[in-house]
Amino acid sequence: MKLFVKNIEESVNEALLEAIFKQFGEIVSTKIVYDKITWESRGFGFVEFKNSQDAMKAMDELQGKELVGKKLIIMEALEKGAGG
Repeated sequence: MKLFVKNIEESVNEALLEAIFKQFGEIVSTKIVYDKITWESRGFGFVEFKNSQDAMKAMDELQGKELVGKKLIIMEALEKGAGG
């Protein structure tokens, strides 16, 4: 299960994001999205868990928690091409 994580402070890197989430279970991948021109963080990313129950627990536990001064907003990620 993949989670969409918003409101990520621009100094947060993928290693820190993964470290926060991996306490809830095995991570398949972690990705922060960067601007293609400036390479600055766009303030959101994705964390994919091997197990959907672990992902749900992480979402419940970390929703609204502060990470480097910003409150995380977390939801289930939609697959590309879905909903359209």
